[in-house]
Amino acid sequence: MSLGNSLYKNLKGDKVIWMIVALLSIISVLVVYSATEAIAFKYRLGNTESYLFKHLGTLLLGGFLLYLCYAMHYHRFKVAAPYLLVVAALLLIYTLVLGPTINEARRWIQVPIIGLTFQTSDFAKIALVLFVAREITRHKDYIKDFNKAFKPIIVPIIIICGLIAPSDLSTAIMLFVTTATMMFVGRVDLKYIGLLLVLGVVLFAFLILLGDLFPDLVRRQTWISRMREFLHGGGNEYHLEQFKMAISNGKVFGVGPGNSVIANTIPHPYSDSVYGTIMEEYGLFGGFVVLALYVLMFFRVGSIMTKSDKSFGALVVMGLGLSLVMQAFVNMAVAVDMVPVTGQPLPLVSMGGTSIMFTCISIGMILSVSKYVEQTNKNSKQANTDNEGTD
Repeated sequence: MSLGNSLYKNLKGDKVIWMIVALLSIISVLVVYSATEAIAFKYRLGNTESYLFKHLGTLLLGGFLLYLCYAMHYHRFKVAAPYLLVVAALLLIYTLVLGPTINEARRWIQVPIIGLTFQTSDFAKIALVLFVAREITRHKDYIKDFNKAFKPIIVPIIIICGLIAPSDLSTAIMLFVTTATMMFVGRVDLKYIGLLLVLGVVLFAFLILLGDLFPDLVRRQTWISRMREFLHGGGNEYHLEQFKMAISNGKVFGVGPGNSVIANTIPHPYSDSVYGTIMEEYGLFGGFVVLALYVLMFFRVGSIMTKSDKSFGALVVMGLGLSLVMQAFVNMAVAVDMVPVTGQPLPLVSMGGTSIMFTCISIGMILSVSKYVEQTNKNSKQANTDNEGTD
């Protein structure tokens, strides 16, 4: 108990976010362990422990990366932002041209020797958020000048989102919305935000046309068919029926850990469809708890943002926080048929190396800002107390 109290006191930054990370990690271990039973019998002779230990290893690595980013001063991210963006663009281009095709998509790069797959869009999301925050901060006044808004902010957004969209439209759209929101909060003139939205629509229409004319060039057309199926019906009934069955079976408190039926029938019950597994095993109560944790994270991010006296830190927290929470809401919305089926994992819960690691990096950056906001406020209060004592 004393060790826990000592750890709690020594942890700096928003302690509620630390608590959310811990709870989501515990939920992740429980759900992934039970949801990998079918795949374990298919590929590992029923050895579910092998997936459990692999997932635990990924969470531990993610925790190390989270702590590493938390320990850094967040201004280092500002210095690194332009270089990270260039690397992200090069990696996305390489992925589109030479990346291996996995599940009919080119989203990954295979790391030589160790054979680990690396999803480049996850890296690009963080790089673009940091870069946009940096560029908005460089112009502290209201941005009304075209040259200050278009080339340094709008062009990188269009390029990065355009490189992600052919293979992962949902990620591109969420990143586009995130950066547009950052521009609005960063006091960029509304006409330039409108220009960004128009360019985004043009880019999307161009990709659809390019996919129809040159299907070999834009290989990933699944997102077009999914949108048509969502709007007109057909194609995803089995997937949605399984989700409805999970909610029906789970009722209020669920069927219990390891007793899920859809974990053996639905595709990817441990990653993209993990919320369905949670709803069945832990019921509406479990689903509400998970939803509430992400909502609470959103409010804590908003609190950190309003307390930060540095615009870069505030924009980074808002951009990374909004990206994570939006991704979580999209994953859960798929389960209740509110949006088309996407390939978005549930942050920090779904099994998957790249997703967990970059989610932890994002949270580590948020906690880094929170730590220095907390220290600044503490120093300010101490200075006020000293002044009052002097008077």
